[in-house]
Amino acid sequence: MIDIKFLRENPDVVKENIKKKFQDKKLPLVDEVIELDEERRASMAKADELRANRNKLSKEIGALMAQGKKDEAMAIREKVTAQAKELEELAAKEKELNEKVTSIMMVIPNIIEDSVPIGKDDSENVEVERFGEPVVPDFEIPYHTDIMESFDGIDLEAAGRVAGNGFYYLMGDIARLHSAVISYARDFMIDRGFTYVVPPFMIRSNVVTGVMSFEEMDAMMYKIEGEDLYLIGTSEHSMIGKFIDTITPEEKLPLTLTSYSPCFRKEKGAHGIEERGVYRIHQFEKQEMVVVCKPEESKMWFDKLWKNTVDLFRSLDIPVRTLECCSGDLADLKVKSVDVEAWSPRQKKYFEVGSCSNLTDAQARRLKIRIKGEKGNYLAHTLNNTVVAPPRMLIAFLENNLQADGSVLIPEALRMYMGGKDRIIPKK
Repeated sequence: MIDIKFLRENPDVVKENIKKKFQDKKLPLVDEVIELDEERRASMAKADELRANRNKLSKEIGALMAQGKKDEAMAIREKVTAQAKELEELAAKEKELNEKVTSIMMVIPNIIEDSVPIGKDDSENVEVERFGEPVVPDFEIPYHTDIMESFDGIDLEAAGRVAGNGFYYLMGDIARLHSAVISYARDFMIDRGFTYVVPPFMIRSNVVTGVMSFEEMDAMMYKIEGEDLYLIGTSEHSMIGKFIDTITPEEKLPLTLTSYSPCFRKEKGAHGIEERGVYRIHQFEKQEMVVVCKPEESKMWFDKLWKNTVDLFRSLDIPVRTLECCSGDLADLKVKSVDVEAWSPRQKKYFEVGSCSNLTDAQARRLKIRIKGEKGNYLAHTLNNTVVAPPRMLIAFLENNLQADGSVLIPEALRMYMGGKDRIIPKK
């Protein structure tokens, strides 16, 4: 959410930003919120004037009563009573206008960085850099669920009976590999100075609306019936929520955290054949990075975060590339985002395995996450990035480490988490 003062003083900049995000239907909202804001401020000024006048009249009443001029005092008291009623009406009006202004500001997108490429959707995202040499072996790479089944490592049919489509059972070496990747990612981030956290897996509605746009909320979140609780779609949600309505001294920044959680997502919409299996699912686990920092440091931290993911994947011999998200592919609270994509030897192309985002002060403004500085309090900047999100990450891992005999090599960095194994052998 942008600053109403910025919008008031720069309406053309806000409108141009809306156009860059191809959300022209939101253009009228800028003028509408300016009018409502003017009405709100006029109402507040009138209320302040009435309060000042009431205080003045109250003093006059006291003086008149002290002089024994009861009738004159009572006449003035009637004015005070009338003004009290008017103040009550103004307070109700002010509350209504505040709610209207806030509801509109919540859907006006954040101002994107100048470096963000302009495009309508993810098909216009721009490749930035490749890391590692993509390899296509001289033998056929099976579909990822077929690889897992060769190890007796997955049961989608049973999961369908128990929970429906979009769920899975992982078993044996594949389940162990899944846990090994999460544990390795945890320790990888701890070694880079991040504090490990296991957060709540449910959050209240005020946190949900503080960390994401309404469009994201509708497409992603599962609500707990009869309670003001939602299942998290990523641990970023509860991690940023941890700092709601707090003031952190400057000297304690930056806050660098890495969190583990299960994630739950509706995943609305139809998906292609490459998103079957365990690519796009309703439940998965993830290791996340979250940073809360001073505004002048957020660009630096943005680059550090996505590089962490690249380094982790390369340590597991998986080629990756970074992709700059275009304007139309950015969620409304984000000012800049880079996806990390892993190489798929089977598809002979890259696919998304993580996303790094800078939200500047958008989440902090909604959740009142402030920093205490020498010159007063100001809003923090927040960033997040995926470390790993298996089982999708397992697709890249299995394809890139599969051997002609059907076995899968375990890179040295992961062996201690796999009981010392240097490879896993198929059962079929």
